[in-house]
Amino acid sequence: MSPQSLNESPPEDGGKKEVKPPLSGHGFLGLVSFSTILPLNVHSTIQEMARFTSIWPIIGGFIGIIAGCFGWLLLYGLHLSPLLSAALVYSLAIGLTGFHHLDGLVDFGDGLMAHGDPQRKIEIMRDKRIGTGGLALLLTVSLVTVTSIASLPAIYILPAIFVSEVAAKLSLVSCATFSQPLPDGTGQYFIHNMDGKLLTGSVVLTIILGFLGFNFMTVNSNYLGVIGILGGLVSGLIMVFITRKNFKWTNGDILGASNEMGRMMSLLFMVILISGSVY
Repeated sequence: MSPQSLNESPPEDGGKKEVKPPLSGHGFLGLVSFSTILPLNVHSTIQEMARFTSIWPIIGGFIGIIAGCFGWLLLYGLHLSPLLSAALVYSLAIGLTGFHHLDGLVDFGDGLMAHGDPQRKIEIMRDKRIGTGGLALLLTVSLVTVTSIASLPAIYILPAIFVSEVAAKLSLVSCATFSQPLPDGTGQYFIHNMDGKLLTGSVVLTIILGFLGFNFMTVNSNYLGVIGILGGLVSGLIMVFITRKNFKWTNGDILGASNEMGRMMSLLFMVILISGSVY
């Protein structure tokens, strides 16, 4: 989420507004263009894109396939070390999104470190300068993500990256579902277009993708992909708790941060299960 579009202040009613233009394929392509650096040259309003918030994980899966295939090529084609391959895969994954969500993660970290009431923390989060909190959170999430990828058995690199990107978007949409939006920014539209029923559909969709992703690409993986998806869901709920405690309201930066946290948690869940099992 771009910080320039998040000049927000807390809403007086603290509630959600209905912003729901008609569904259109143009809106979905706009969301793809908004979420990636793909040169689709599709111009759509945020309101049109936001109608597809609940199926955002599908776009995450597309990113995951590209990054996962890249990882497979690095490990099996070029025979690079797991750590170097992990760093390159992570770089590609965040690069494909134009680093939008990474920007939110840094701003979120700065806001968390700030002292004062929610309004003060939001002001710090919206500041264009990067502080120690943002750098520390960026470093922490990046290190854990890269080392988690490096800890995966090579045979699981493609499905695990696929699942982690799907789970990252599930973390984002689950955070949006239970959040109170700040107005006048991109984040509010995605929050407006999520509710419990749509989240249930997203969870079912992502669990299916997680299960099929592993069981089509590998053998004897059982429910490893489902565990990765649950990592993304847990991450989104944790982000809701942290946000309500520190900021009260949610903006695009927080949604972007939830994406990065979701990827990390998904990979962690899968690595922990692999380490404690016979995979």
